[in-house]
Amino acid sequence: MRSPNVRGHRRLRIALITFAVVFLLVTGGLLGFGWYYSGQLLEPENARPGYRDTVTSSASGTVALAESRVTVLPGTWGLVWPGGGAKVGPVTQRSEGTVVRELQGVAPADGTRVRLETSVWSTDPATAHDLEYTEVRIPTELGDAPAWLVPATSATWVVAVHGRGGTRAEALRVMPALHHLGLPVLAVTYRNDDGAPRSPDGLYHLGDTEWRDVEAAVRYAREHGARNVVLYGWSMGGAIVGQFLGRSAEAGDVAAVVLDAPVVSWTKTLELQSRNRGVPEQLAPIAELVSDWRVDLEFSRFDLLDHPPARRPPTLLFHGGADGTVPVQASRDLAAAADRLDWPLRYVEVPAAEHTAAWNVDPEAYDRALTEFLDSVDGIR
Repeated sequence: MRSPNVRGHRRLRIALITFAVVFLLVTGGLLGFGWYYSGQLLEPENARPGYRDTVTSSASGTVALAESRVTVLPGTWGLVWPGGGAKVGPVTQRSEGTVVRELQGVAPADGTRVRLETSVWSTDPATAHDLEYTEVRIPTELGDAPAWLVPATSATWVVAVHGRGGTRAEALRVMPALHHLGLPVLAVTYRNDDGAPRSPDGLYHLGDTEWRDVEAAVRYAREHGARNVVLYGWSMGGAIVGQFLGRSAEAGDVAAVVLDAPVVSWTKTLELQSRNRGVPEQLAPIAELVSDWRVDLEFSRFDLLDHPPARRPPTLLFHGGADGTVPVQASRDLAAAADRLDWPLRYVEVPAAEHTAAWNVDPEAYDRALTEFLDSVDGIR
């Protein structure tokens, strides 16, 4: 018969082994979550949208779509499918799981998988707006990156920076208003975009390295006649602009900035997206930790409220009150602190707008705010 001491030691060993197994399982699960989430964030193929909605029917001037969170959104959108696209307007009817919207163009066949895009047009400046443009190559540290140059009369150029997983077509919405002001537009690509050089690790760095491609674009503008520039950034493009303002030797050439639904804090953005996925936001630091390990990121650097850039030119900040991707509260907080930060910042919130959809909800009001702001900045035009 075993002594009590033997039985006690055996129980202790079982307890220690059980603890170690549970610890390893929990740690492995957390690291697995962090790796998966960081992959969603950093890997370019995960940022490119698919086709999640469906055309159910179409008629002259209208298209019917299966109802979803996206197909009911207000405003003007691009309707895109493999090999084609059209423009859709407001919702005219909803019934029994179907949404009918105004249609400009030709709809695809019934049953085609589609997506709605805020960029509206997926073509080029000439096709979308009959604007003359040139395809140019920006010499970056990784190789030449393609860009559209829409010429105009001013010595102030607009350098337009699209968001994560987007394209330079994001700038097509605002090109007519900018052209009307006489401002040339340089709509750029950056590392890991289609047609642009791949980063050495093939991953996004969320603005931590991409700002150098914008720096190359600003140098290109200056070498080709620009006196100064306006930086225009959407979503992650806003984070890239923020890093440029804080870290580039060319930041002094920036006369003004326009931001649309910008990432002004990656930490707050990850917390929001965790909540959207039903994941406790307390796990967001795990994703940050793994992302930091994979691409050497300092997430605190991206918080423009706590770490404002050295260069803070006049800034117009748009954000949609219904943004479910990048938290509108982060933009509100930055706007509220603008005076304390000595940052001349004008904030425009569009209550019903989803992510980067402030223009789509009310193009006229958006263009008016944009024009009034740029007209107010000394040194432009």
